[in-house]
Amino acid sequence: MGTVHARVAHKYCFNEDEGGLFDFDDNPDLDDEEPPPAVNTNISLNSVKARVDRVHVDGLYRTKDDVIRNTVGDLFKATDFEDVIVRAHKARQELDSLGCFGHVCVFIDVSSGPDATPDGLEVTFQVRELSRVAGGVNAAVTDDEGSIVLGVKLPNVFGRGERAAAAYSLGLRNTSNFNLSCTKPMPLKPYTPVLSASLYQQNREYPWSGYRLLDRGLLLDVAFKTSPTTKHTIQWEGLVREMTVLNKTSFKIRESSGPHLKSMVRHVISMDHRDEAVFPTRGTWVQVSTEVAGLGGGVANVKTELHAQANHRLHDDVVLQATGALGVLHDVFGTELPDHFFLGGPTSVRGFQQRGVGPHNDGQALGGRVYWASGVHLYAPLPVPGARSGLGALFRSHLFLNAGALALPGQTPTLRIRRGTYSHAHTLLTHTYT
Repeated sequence: MGTVHARVAHKYCFNEDEGGLFDFDDNPDLDDEEPPPAVNTNISLNSVKARVDRVHVDGLYRTKDDVIRNTVGDLFKATDFEDVIVRAHKARQELDSLGCFGHVCVFIDVSSGPDATPDGLEVTFQVRELSRVAGGVNAAVTDDEGSIVLGVKLPNVFGRGERAAAAYSLGLRNTSNFNLSCTKPMPLKPYTPVLSASLYQQNREYPWSGYRLLDRGLLLDVAFKTSPTTKHTIQWEGLVREMTVLNKTSFKIRESSGPHLKSMVRHVISMDHRDEAVFPTRGTWVQVSTEVAGLGGGVANVKTELHAQANHRLHDDVVLQATGALGVLHDVFGTELPDHFFLGGPTSVRGFQQRGVGPHNDGQALGGRVYWASGVHLYAPLPVPGARSGLGALFRSHLFLNAGALALPGQTPTLRIRRGTYSHAHTLLTHTYT
């Protein structure tokens, strides 16, 4: 991501964990002498007057100057040394989030030259721009199958953070998917919106419900932040969906087969106060998604989902986590099986087989239009030497208790509870709204 360094006539090292300021003597002749006794001295950085005289950005080739000025301009508003450090760190994060650079460093030095002020500083950003073309081959594992993904990316196409990407994947069940996307960040503070458009094809097979789904569609997306921890996403998605049945499928599944045209508007708001997105130790996360379908096409419904998570560190690396989810689907007309909610599997109600919770017919999962799910999880390092560092830090011991229910209108939900213990790897789960 990047590092922050301070270069001044007298060297200082800042330690975030200790919250202190340490003084290092730069005289090499004293290296072998006995160090003087430590003196506890607290220095308040906000009492040290400072201002930024000049800002340098080294390593620019394709990136336009107006984007850089808009990102680092707040540095000139700093009034003390602490403010300079905070604003420099924030500017580094914004530069890194532009998607133009692979590495960003910050250096703070005393100002020099004929125009230097007594309290003046110079801030230098050293950046390394991404290459014009990047690509790769990787493997991906989803709920239903594994696949090989071929991808190519064009970062910073026009010099203002624009990105284009293309990906093609081939699954183990002979399914093929592709995605073409373009992204454009807008330098409009404080919301910093990001516009994107995607043209895609998704071919997925669901043997637990006895059908195959082929989606071809267009997705338009606007994402922006109203606070550092609150993100909004507004989307319009139009797709043509074709559902085909597999062998030995129940009649209820066959009733939903065939092509469907669907148009929907979606709003997602998420508030993330966790210290980490994966294996957090403290903080809460709440996400609310509201989707309205029926602005064109043959399907009209309203779908709302709520997801929440709370984390509390009990002792050292032992973390207690509570999760909850709730969803309601109201049908207006044309709602079919692929629009339903499904529960069961490692990404919803852990401990049950995939889509194992809820109504079934002839062994096939039918899903539901109302559900709730909850869980209590206890995470701890593996009980082996070296579990807190290296490769061992990517794994956790996991004790959990899950409960959830799923039903169709007019049916009584059946409560399912499962508890168990697992040791599993550091995994990042992504949610796709359909």
